[in-house]
Amino acid sequence: MSESTFAALGVPLDLVALLDRAGITEPFPIQAAVIPDTLAGRDVAGRAPTGSGKTLAFGLPLITRLVAAKRRRPIALVLAPTRELALQIAEDLRPFLRVRRRNVVAIYGGVGYGPQRKALDAGAELVVACPGRLEDLLSTGALTLADVRTVVVDEADRMADMGFLPAVRRIIDQTHAERQVLLFSATFDGAVGKLASAVQRNQVLHEIGPEGPDVTAAEHLFWAVNRAERASMTAQVVRELGSTMVFCRTRRGADQLAQQLHRAGVAAAPIHGGRSQAQREKALRSFARNTVSVLVATDVASRGVHVDDVAAVVHFDPPEDAATYVHRSGRTARAGATGVVISLIDKTAERSTRRLLRETGVEVKLSTPSFDVAAVPSPAAPRIDSADPFKPIAKPRLAV
Repeated sequence: MSESTFAALGVPLDLVALLDRAGITEPFPIQAAVIPDTLAGRDVAGRAPTGSGKTLAFGLPLITRLVAAKRRRPIALVLAPTRELALQIAEDLRPFLRVRRRNVVAIYGGVGYGPQRKALDAGAELVVACPGRLEDLLSTGALTLADVRTVVVDEADRMADMGFLPAVRRIIDQTHAERQVLLFSATFDGAVGKLASAVQRNQVLHEIGPEGPDVTAAEHLFWAVNRAERASMTAQVVRELGSTMVFCRTRRGADQLAQQLHRAGVAAAPIHGGRSQAQREKALRSFARNTVSVLVATDVASRGVHVDDVAAVVHFDPPEDAATYVHRSGRTARAGATGVVISLIDKTAERSTRRLLRETGVEVKLSTPSFDVAAVPSPAAPRIDSADPFKPIAKPRLAV
């Protein structure tokens, strides 16, 4: 049996059959690395880029080892930093849980408690939760974690950024004494490293690819575009390239751009902290199912929202710093796919853009918009010969 199959890694045949039906036949590197150790009961720390297949890397072994749960006493717990990520993990794993006749509930804020309590009362084996809402439910006795023997902490670096690590530690302390802890993060230094040392025993570390999203996986383009032309240029990008995530600085800006795109005949949905949870979930579903072509987001969606097959990312407003640029850009060119990242640059942003390029290490000259360049993404960000990519700044034009 080939070592490059899920069955060879130890995944049960009923789950392998479901993977086959979904066209998933060859494990990604993080899956090949993590699954055997996780099935063996080891505590695993994994570092891999966004879109590398982490959910199945921890999800398949977790589901394999699940036993039936009692009312309000789940068997496994996945902690996620954002409601979008918690919901997506639950939805990604649900078909595999259904094969095993197991249930999952996603626990997050911004919605009523009733449905979550009802699912816990019914005996959900797996809980995928944001720390804040989970602690609320624990404090009211809606569930106990005493039977939880597998804990997954996903995007631990993001948990640290959001101040969730003390809550994560409190939650883990309430699980079974003989628990298995799996921890995934873009980095393992600082607070994340301390958390891993505190909650894991004889940790096995697997590191796949570069730290953080791999910016070289996409084609990076910086286009000189007048502010008044940015909306029409964004609409043209979508028509030429397809599924696109667009990032704006403010909620109001995202709403306005979504309306402008609609008027231009491009189906778009905004997603930001000012939208209700139901609206955000609907926008994500519509984008994932290609009902809308564009997700117009603020930086609330630059981390924690993972949708495959995004053809392009557009920085409609410049990112505040290099880290934001990297994480926005990481929404495309995921899991070995190619993609295009386009920054729409007004002359007033010349100085800050030069600094951004230095900090990210993306070397590309500011150019006139051209879909001849963007149509076929290259596997790496292009390099430049000129010492100053901003001379001259060509007059922007709309591609036809």
